[in-house]
Amino acid sequence: MLQVYRAIMDPDTNPLRAIPPVQRFQTMLYLSIMWTTIFCAAAGAWFWYGEIVAVHLLVALGFLVTGLTFHTVDRVAERQPWSGHRA
Repeated sequence: MLQVYRAIMDPDTNPLRAIPPVQRFQTMLYLSIMWTTIFCAAAGAWFWYGEIVAVHLLVALGFLVTGLTFHTVDRVAERQPWSGHRA
């Protein structure tokens, strides 16, 4: 479980490790705000409407955006000399 947590939440382990520290912090901050919004919207939808498809769509959208962010950074880092990317 710790390995899965670190693969997502530890910026020194996840694909964001290949970008400069300031951009890494900003990206992690935006992703954390996105996930907070998703969980708050899901909790609100659950409270007002009960279990509905919207909750599942919000979580799926969050996974999609996070995955695309990690994939894009990983791809761009392969082309950057400053990245220290380990392929």
